[in-house]
Amino acid sequence: TFLNLEDETGMVNVVCTKGLWARYATIARSSPALLVRGVVEHAAHGAGVVSVLADKLQHLDVRIRTKSRDFH
Repeated sequence: TFLNLEDETGMVNVVCTKGLWARYATIARSSPALLVRGVVEHAAHGAGVVSVLADKLQHLDVRIRTKSRDFH
């Protein structure tokens, strides 16, 4: 599973293994903000894409009420 996270500096692709997604899917789908721990991967070829191979997702408590943009 891939997640795209965006902040004021741009986008980052988060790569989630099948096992990680099974463990953290509820957090990933319900949290307005996430902390992602993992290994940063930078593709030397292509358009300089940066990805994180995630090993943990954690809910980040934010004080403002917001919903993530869900583009299903």
